[in-house]
Order: sequence, then structure tokens, then C-alpha cells
Amino acid sequence: MTKVRVRFAPSPTGPLHIGGLRTALYNYLFARKHNGDFLLRIEDTDQQRYIPAAEQYIKRALEWSGLIPDEGPDQKGQVGPYRQSARKEIYHNHVISLLKSGYAYYAFDTPEELDLMRKQETKMGNDRPKYDQRIRLQMKNGLTLKATHVRQMIDQGVPYTVRMKVPEGEKVSFQDEVRGNVIFETSELDDKVILKADGLPTYHLANVVDDHLMGISHVIRGEEWLSSTAHHVLLYQGFEWTDTMPVFAHLPLILKPSGNGKLSKRDGQKFGFPVFPLEWKPDHEDAYPGFRSCGFHAPALINFLALLGWNPGTEQEIFSMGELVEAFRLDHVGKSGARFDYDRALWFNARYLHEMDGMTLYKEAKSYFDQTGYQGDDAYMHNICLLLRERVQTLDQLPVAAAFFFEEVELFDEKTIRKKWKEGIYQHYRAVVQHIGAVLPFEAVPIKEAVTQYLETNDLKFGDLLPLLRIGVSGTSSGPDLFQIFEILGQGMVSDRLAAAPGQFDQIILEAGNPR
Repeated sequence: MTKVRVRFAPSPTGPLHIGGLRTALYNYLFARKHNGDFLLRIEDTDQQRYIPAAEQYIKRALEWSGLIPDEGPDQKGQVGPYRQSARKEIYHNHVISLLKSGYAYYAFDTPEELDLMRKQETKMGNDRPKYDQRIRLQMKNGLTLKATHVRQMIDQGVPYTVRMKVPEGEKVSFQDEVRGNVIFETSELDDKVILKADGLPTYHLANVVDDHLMGISHVIRGEEWLSSTAHHVLLYQGFEWTDTMPVFAHLPLILKPSGNGKLSKRDGQKFGFPVFPLEWKPDHEDAYPGFRSCGFHAPALINFLALLGWNPGTEQEIFSMGELVEAFRLDHVGKSGARFDYDRALWFNARYLHEMDGMTLYKEAKSYFDQTGYQGDDAYMHNICLLLRERVQTLDQLPVAAAFFFEEVELFDEKTIRKKWKEGIYQHYRAVVQHIGAVLPFEAVPIKEAVTQYLETNDLKFGDLLPLLRIGVSGTSSGPDLFQIFEILGQGMVSDRLAAAPGQFDQIILEAGNPR
């Protein structure tokens, strides 16, 4: 088998969205599965939509996700440059080859002439006009003009493009690893522009030339490129490269959460669509938040994405990167679209967070704690994160859940207070607080034993006092184990908060018009 070499080839025209990241992931997994190479190639020939900061954004997103290229603009390699804008001369030489062999031709049609052609075709009932085998003989190009005239126009600097010449009356077929045998009639195809008027190639020419020269063995990309692959196969034929043509695999669409239609950039505003938040805001694009800024753990997001269109063939759901590499197969990628389920992504993230030890979780969440100013020594932060890990789904939720460990409680669960703070309970509350303040060592187990003993002695239930104790230290009646909260907060803070709470409780009852 030829050495596996795959590429992820994004255009730096915006942020790396979830579909692009999945494409990169599947390429990466396939390369690692077969001990191959994973290349990053920047396809920056669309200068009108090019955003300078986007390339760095894409690289950072791949790095955060753990998808490190073997070759690329930063990693170098033997087949660079890895930016298409630096390969202009290479493409020019290959265009000349196609022109000489008759697989391409010059076209001098102005934008106005092309627009007129489309309007005339539409008026004649052709609702999908295209520059094809029929139209090309009615236009101003190298097929209808004399060679001397063509040369004269070029010498005079008349703007032109170069189009590929699609053969007539043929079938173009290729085997797709996901779709099976795919066949196109050449009568369905237009004569694609392969060299633009600015001298830069279109995607169709550049990706074929680059894939050949970079030794790409498998092209794994989104379904949206399936309809263009017939043109690419024809270009391989025109260059006489069919013996080394890569294997194609076109991935299914990622659908909206409703399953109705392709997931769009606009949908991302609700679902943390890009990998990072945008650090620039182009005039034509909203600034979306990103998965990382929304508190996602990179391995959890990768796990979720891997299963968004690929089935391992088992019931296993949680995969490490190594396990994904071992299990990944292109023939287990589905043909139908995969529904993007944000709640499912949250479920994966929560599973990963729940399995972390406290210190690892703190390191992952440290930037979010820093934003709030919440700080403590390693032991304190470790214990907090360990206690709260099963009560959060994302890393950014940790400081919110942990706020009462760092700030005095100002808001109290008034509904529970009005229900529990009844006549006669005050004396028991004060007594149990005194018992808690006397416990040594001040640890969860002996604290619980002291409280339990008091309750049993006084024929009380946990529900009579514990909600009030919990509200006294945290402001809320729900949360993790109360006695572990006591241990982490420490005896002094717990005693002070519990002693001060009755005043707050009384005020709430008074305001409700039902004084204790």
C-alpha cells in the first residue's frame, strides 16, 4: 500500500468551524491509524475574502484540539511551500501544460458579457445557465478566436481567465470510500475557471496540482466538494496523473439540531460554533463565542466530533485519542447527514470533567477562576474542584458554582427559608451550630457524626435543619455534600456564617409578613 498522506486544507477566510474541525480530525485519525502523514495546507488564493488573522486562528485551533500536523507552514517539510499564495509559479506552469495539450483554453469574456449570457439563457428557460460545451462556442475564447488574435490580446494585456475544456459525451466515474461508485455525465459539467484574471488558481486546479506534488494518497473532505470531484478527475486525466490519483472520501453534512438542513454559521451563535471566539470581527461576519471560551475540554469535544458521522461499530462512547485512532475506519463513516446535538456535546464534556482529579480540573479551569479573581492555594482549589466536578457541565461553570467559597453570601433561598424557619427551630439551629463549632478535627466525617447525634437525640430529621445549615454557608438549599463544604471552608468561616445567618432568615420571614 502507498504511504498514507492526507491533508487538511482550510481557507483563511474566517474562523475554523465545527465542520472543518471534524474534517481535520478524520484526516488526522486516518493518518495516525496507518502510520501516515497529516499535512496542513493553507489555501489562500481567494484574496478578496482573505483575513490575515485567520491562518493563525486555524493553527491555534488545531493545536488546542491536539491535531498537530506533521508538515505545514510551521512544521515545514519536503514538498512546500504549504501556502498556495506562494505557489503561483507552480500553478502557472501546469496551466501552460493543459493549454498546450488542449485540456484548457483562454477565455476573454468580460463580467458584463457573462452576465448577459446568463440572462439570455434564463430568458430561454434555462434556470441554471453555465459556461459549458454548448455555450463555450458562442463566447469570446481561445476556441472561437484565431490563435493569432488570442496571442495579440494577451500581449496587449486584455484580462483573461483560463478554463478547463470538459470533453463531450463521456462519463466520469470514481470510487468514493464513503459513497461507493460515483458517476457524472460530462454534459452536466461546466468548463470551470482554473486560473483567475488575477493570475491565481481556483480551488479546482490548485488542490489537484498540490495533492499530486505533495503525494496525497487520500482526499478526505466535506460532502460539498463531491459535485466538484468530476472536474478534479478530469484534471488528473488531463495531466496524465490517473495512476497516482488519490482515493476520495466525502464526509456527510453536519445538520442543524432539528435535523432540518445544514448547520450554518448563524446556528453557531447559539451553540459555540467556532473553536475559539473570534479575535477579529470582519464587517461581513458576526463575532461568535467558541467552544473553548464556553468551557469545553478539548478531548471531550474531539470525542463528540468523532462520533458525529462515524460509527465505531460498538457500544463504546468514550474514546481517548489513542482509542479513536485504533478504531477509526473510513468505511464506518455514514452517508447521511449527522445531526448536531449541543446537549450531547455537553454530556460528553460533563463525562470528562467528572472523571478528572481535582488538580487537573483546576488547571483546566484556572483561566475562568482568574477572570473572577477567585484564588486560593493548590490544596484549597483542588478540594473545591473535586467537590464540584459532578455538578458542572463546562469549565466556565466552576467559578459560578464555587462563588460561595470565595465571597460572602448575599442571596439566600427565600422559598426554603420561609418553609423551614419555623417556631422552635431556632433553638435547635443554635445548638447544632455550637456542636459543629466544637468538632475536632474539623473534617467531614466527624462533623456529620456530631450533627447526626444531635438530630437523633432531639428526635429531628436531616430535612429539619440541614437545608438551613446549607443556606447559611452557601445561600442555596441544593449542592454537593454539606459536610465536605464545611471541611473545605474551615471551622472559622463556617461558624461565622452560620452564626450570622439567623439575622438574614428573620429579615426574610419579616418581609414575607410572617415573623417567626
